[in-house]
Amino acid sequence: MECGAFMYDKVACVVGEFRGSVGPYAMLRPVGGGREWQADPAALRPATPEERLSAGVRAANTRTYTRIRTVDPDRPPTPVPDCGVCADLAVRRRQARACFDGSAETDANVLLRRHLRQDHEEGEEEPVTA
Repeated sequence: MECGAFMYDKVACVVGEFRGSVGPYAMLRPVGGGREWQADPAALRPATPEERLSAGVRAANTRTYTRIRTVDPDRPPTPVPDCGVCADLAVRRRQARACFDGSAETDANVLLRRHLRQDHEEGEEEPVTA
């Protein structure tokens, strides 16, 4: 087996990328990255093109979903236009920032994120900019 080859683990029923051998075990990593696992070399076979494609699509979907669902804590939440609660929390945040009160500014951001998630159902779907 060559390093980087895609192998199907019959025990785990999953495709992994061969990373090397440690003692009597083969080390596999999930397609797209992740925590390696040990596999019995006798339980491995080369992955079929369909299995490789399926594993690649699954990894791409996971990356996309993770990027969309992750809130960037360094980016302040954006208030929804024409929402009184959002506007009040944005004013609170602005006033805290003007007074150099980082704690109050963080509190306003937390309350705004909670309000967005509960009342607008969008607080967790802020895209992360790389």
